[in-house]
Amino acid sequence: MLVHQLERLKSLTLVDKIIVATSNDASDDVIEQLCQSVGIHCFRGSLANVLDRYYQASLAYPSDHVVRITGDCPVIDTDIIEQVIQLHLNTAADYSSNCDPATLPDGLDVEVFTFSALQQSWQHAKKPSELEHVTPFMRSHPELFTCQNYTHSPDYSHLRWTVDEPADFELITQIYHELYPNKPMFKLKDMLKLIEQKPHLAAINAHFKRNEGLLKSLQQDKLSCDVKAQTPEKD
Repeated sequence: MLVHQLERLKSLTLVDKIIVATSNDASDDVIEQLCQSVGIHCFRGSLANVLDRYYQASLAYPSDHVVRITGDCPVIDTDIIEQVIQLHLNTAADYSSNCDPATLPDGLDVEVFTFSALQQSWQHAKKPSELEHVTPFMRSHPELFTCQNYTHSPDYSHLRWTVDEPADFELITQIYHELYPNKPMFKLKDMLKLIEQKPHLAAINAHFKRNEGLLKSLQQDKLSCDVKAQTPEKD
């Protein structure tokens, strides 16, 4: 799945270098080996603190801007990625995305931010959600960062093309079986046409909520605050 995603990302014209930022946990040794086999840079960092992993990767591979694509998006559309990058550069924003709010299927999410914004987030972010999901601190502090959002019409945010559950994997596998043999670099319009022709596909994983991982982290933020509020001060 990751190899397919990397194949798609290699066609980007506005990106200078692709780095897979994985964890330093032994379970991800195979990811590093895979990257070596396909000639992709691999950086390894914290398993839980993904913000620190991104920051350290950006120190190892310096750049003015960082494009964030998560590893669970094997049908990412490179045309959309480049449109978000172009929006980011044209507006000189600190943070740009197509998911705040989302108008595209879950699995086509793109985020672009400056190294400066990443550095400030690394210095000041404290909440579990901010450390695990990299960009919540940027989105929640408009007084610090200028933000832009790419909006698509019509709104397809109800569709789910990410891979977090077995049912997601089943859907993506069927999409690849249908589209990849004739058009390896299939786009949003090709997937929408397939779903229109075979609507039962969209029902495979329709019962899952969008951004469940982030929602769990936000709940952890609340629990962390509650614990601190209930902890008596020491004499």
